[in-house]
Amino acid sequence: MAIVVNLDVMMAKRKIGLSDLAGKVDLTLANLSILKNNKAKAIRFSTLDAVCKALNCQPGDILEYVPDDEQNV
Repeated sequence: MAIVVNLDVMMAKRKIGLSDLAGKVDLTLANLSILKNNKAKAIRFSTLDAVCKALNCQPGDILEYVPDDEQNV
């Protein structure tokens, strides 16, 4: 997939753990872990909004476009 989720990078920069973030954005640990580990196939704008508020960041800080041919290098 050409969209890479850099949630783990943003969480490290903000020094926040998965449990703390899950509580702030009202997501289960399992669903947030799927997102963090780049296994998600979709994200709701309301979830993206909540994550950005909790981490004080922009959507572009979390989501990145990487063409498929560059991912396999």
